[in-house]
Amino acid sequence: MTVALMWEARAAAGRGAELLAWARARELPARPLRRETFRAPQDRVLVITWWDAALDADLPELPEPDAELVTRAVHRWRFESVGTE
Repeated sequence: MTVALMWEARAAAGRGAELLAWARARELPARPLRRETFRAPQDRVLVITWWDAALDADLPELPEPDAELVTRAVHRWRFESVGTE
Protein backbone atom coordinates (compact mmCIF):
# COMPACT_ATOMS: atom_id res chain seq x y z
CA MET A 1 0.00 0.00 0.00
CA THR A 2 1.17 3.56 -0.68
CA VAL A 3 0.56 6.22 1.95
CA ALA A 4 1.02 9.95 1.39
CA LEU A 5 1.82 12.18 4.34
CA MET A 6 1.00 15.85 3.90
CA TRP A 7 2.56 18.61 6.01
CA GLU A 8 1.34 22.19 5.51
CA ALA A 9 2.36 25.38 7.29
CA ARG A 10 1.79 29.11 6.88
CA ALA A 11 4.74 31.38 7.51
CA ALA A 12 4.67 34.46 9.66
CA ALA A 13 4.42 37.69 7.65
CA GLY A 14 7.39 38.15 5.35
CA ARG A 15 8.99 34.81 6.29
CA GLY A 16 7.73 32.58 3.46
CA ALA A 17 11.17 32.09 1.88
CA GLU A 18 12.63 31.24 5.28
CA LEU A 19 9.91 28.65 5.99
CA LEU A 20 10.42 27.12 2.54
CA ALA A 21 14.17 26.85 3.12
CA TRP A 22 13.58 25.40 6.59
CA ALA A 23 11.23 22.69 5.24
CA ARG A 24 13.56 21.77 2.37
CA ALA A 25 16.52 21.43 4.74
CA ARG A 26 14.75 19.01 7.11
CA GLU A 27 16.05 15.49 6.65
CA LEU A 28 13.96 12.50 7.66
CA PRO A 29 15.53 9.50 9.42
CA ALA A 30 14.23 7.24 6.61
CA ARG A 31 13.97 7.94 2.89
CA PRO A 32 10.43 8.06 1.45
CA LEU A 33 9.59 6.68 -1.99
CA ARG A 34 9.11 10.28 -3.09
CA ARG A 35 9.13 13.74 -1.52
CA GLU A 36 7.78 16.92 -3.07
CA THR A 37 7.73 20.48 -1.74
CA PHE A 38 5.29 23.19 -2.86
CA ARG A 39 4.68 26.85 -2.09
CA ALA A 40 1.47 28.83 -2.41
CA PRO A 41 0.13 32.34 -1.88
CA GLN A 42 0.03 33.66 1.68
CA ASP A 43 3.48 32.14 2.34
CA ARG A 44 2.18 28.57 2.62
CA VAL A 45 4.52 25.59 2.32
CA LEU A 46 3.34 22.04 1.60
CA VAL A 47 5.49 18.89 1.78
CA ILE A 48 4.15 15.54 0.60
CA THR A 49 6.02 12.30 1.20
CA TRP A 50 5.03 8.90 -0.20
CA TRP A 51 5.73 5.66 1.67
CA ASP A 52 5.30 1.96 1.02
CA ALA A 53 3.49 1.34 4.31
CA ALA A 54 0.15 0.83 5.99
CA LEU A 55 -1.99 3.89 6.69
CA ASP A 56 -1.38 3.59 10.43
CA ALA A 57 2.36 2.84 10.18
CA ASP A 58 4.81 4.71 12.38
CA LEU A 59 6.46 6.96 9.78
CA PRO A 60 8.84 9.91 10.16
CA GLU A 61 7.26 13.31 9.68
CA LEU A 62 8.58 16.83 9.49
CA PRO A 63 8.57 18.52 12.90
CA GLU A 64 6.87 21.75 13.93
CA PRO A 65 8.98 24.80 13.03
CA ASP A 66 9.82 27.35 15.71
CA ALA A 67 6.64 29.18 16.72
CA GLU A 68 7.88 32.58 15.51
CA LEU A 69 8.35 31.21 11.96
CA VAL A 70 4.67 30.22 11.49
CA THR A 71 1.25 31.77 12.10
CA ARG A 72 -0.37 28.59 13.44
CA ALA A 73 0.31 24.94 14.17
CA VAL A 74 1.24 22.74 11.21
CA HIS A 75 -1.61 20.85 9.52
CA ARG A 76 -0.98 17.16 8.87
CA TRP A 77 -2.97 14.57 6.94
CA ARG A 78 -2.47 10.96 5.85
CA PHE A 79 -3.92 9.58 2.68
CA GLU A 80 -4.04 6.05 1.30
CA SER A 81 -3.54 5.74 -2.46
CA VAL A 82 -6.43 4.24 -4.39
CA GLY A 83 -4.56 4.23 -7.71
CA THR A 84 -4.01 6.52 -10.67
CA GLU A 85 -6.25 7.29 -13.59
